[in-house]
Amino acid sequence: MSITSADELLGMQRVSDAVANTLKQMREFAQPGISTKELDEFGGKILAGYGAKSAPKLTYGFPGWTCISINNEAAHGIPSEEKILANGDLVNIDVSAELDGFWADNGGSFVLGEDINNHQPLVDASKDILYKAISKIRGGVKIADIGRLIETEARKHGFTVIRNLAGHGVGRSLHEAPDCILNCYDKYNTQRFKKNSTVAIETFIATTSNMAVEQADGWTLKGNKGGFVAQHEHTILVTDGVPEILTSANKI
Repeated sequence: MSITSADELLGMQRVSDAVANTLKQMREFAQPGISTKELDEFGGKILAGYGAKSAPKLTYGFPGWTCISINNEAAHGIPSEEKILANGDLVNIDVSAELDGFWADNGGSFVLGEDINNHQPLVDASKDILYKAISKIRGGVKIADIGRLIETEARKHGFTVIRNLAGHGVGRSLHEAPDCILNCYDKYNTQRFKKNSTVAIETFIATTSNMAVEQADGWTLKGNKGGFVAQHEHTILVTDGVPEILTSANKI
């Protein structure tokens, strides 16, 4: 959406704080031995405390309040009593919600407990590349150039990007134009970021895969060549200068 008033900005700030604080508290609550269902229920209660509604449940009928993906799951993991978190797991939590007609989205990957499986370099690269990409976004900047930056930085770190997952506009619905802020260069995309617009910028950095493939459950995505994927995401307000990170409360 395009922010045209102080009230709209306040609405985006409120919903962004709700999803950001939910993500932060879920990350702190996560521990070996609990199920992803328990972690999701914890997050759902926090959202409810803000008066916010789960965006994936509201929009798509997703079977969870949040998306929780572990280890070889790239995104859209379904919370389950059968999935028990363990020391060293690569965990991704994606929280998006609606509050008073405004929508925001954020997510982050982290290593649970000790990094016994050497996932931290992937997590660090995803996070660092996200912030580098955000720092380059201004009104008028080509969206394709940010995709090129993400892909180039991933290669420098020895990783690949997931080419069919993307950031997107957000604000009055979960997914708005621009709907394809890719992690790679698309020479056919001539769109530019617009000043005062709100967008969700996310990285999908992978060890071996370059495409996400939907699994038999109809939701969970995994890499086409196996390996692991780390994701980090912020909702931002595009300006003439450095963007305002509306979900900064998640402490990513």
